[in-house]
Amino acid sequence: MGVRCGTSVMALVLVLLLVGVSVNAQNCGCASGLCCSKYGYCGTTSDYCGDGCQSGPCTSSGGGSPSTGGGNVGTIISQSVFDGLAGGAASSCEGKGFYTYDAFIAAANAYSEFGTTGASDDQKRELAAFFANVMHETGGLCYINEQNPPSIYCDATSTSWPCASGKSYHGRGPLQLSWNYNYGAAGQNIGFDGLNNPDVVGQDATISFKTAVWFWMQNCHSAITSGQGFAATIKAINSMECNGGNTPAVNSRVNYYNTICSQLGVDPGSNVSC
Repeated sequence: MGVRCGTSVMALVLVLLLVGVSVNAQNCGCASGLCCSKYGYCGTTSDYCGDGCQSGPCTSSGGGSPSTGGGNVGTIISQSVFDGLAGGAASSCEGKGFYTYDAFIAAANAYSEFGTTGASDDQKRELAAFFANVMHETGGLCYINEQNPPSIYCDATSTSWPCASGKSYHGRGPLQLSWNYNYGAAGQNIGFDGLNNPDVVGQDATISFKTAVWFWMQNCHSAITSGQGFAATIKAINSMECNGGNTPAVNSRVNYYNTICSQLGVDPGSNVSC
């Protein structure tokens, strides 16, 4: 009887230990360069980085959580790189905790050529350029909404995307999507009612990042990937800043770009400032 009792206790302890290991492992929190498998374990083989991979340099393009895939984007902009960019936002910032890595990777997944075009250095420069503009536009991922917008950004001449009564199309999200025609077109592409519900861009992090990547692919992607340099992305986003229009803003974007390029281990290339 005593032996059986001891055996039962030992078996129970073993079960509890195994459960504890499983629970801890499924929290993942893998080190940089490791994949979090669909079962919540860290590793580098296809069992971890393949089908169902949750985060890290995943190789699968489908299934799993929003962190899955993203082409090569997840291997360049890792969770730790993203956290380093977002970590500077003060606790009082409306964007603190809103802009997430999973939301970014989900947006990257939706546009297969984003950050995956050209050689490795080209991909790094594009992603550095994207985040440099994002950091400037949002004050270091602090802001979701444009601060003190001067108008509701309604272009009444845009008959294809007529403004909805009482709605404001001020800047929202990582690249501060603005104007009714951009909200309408982005909504049609992504799958939300941009004209009647523009507020969702400031409420849903995945939609928010998707609008930024959508705008980027429409206006900046070909410029940076064709070798026109970072300056071309500034012109595409706000050409009025160039040629002395707003030198401090240009310098801010350029400083972010140079810093992120350094973090990614890539030369900024030519034509950096406009």
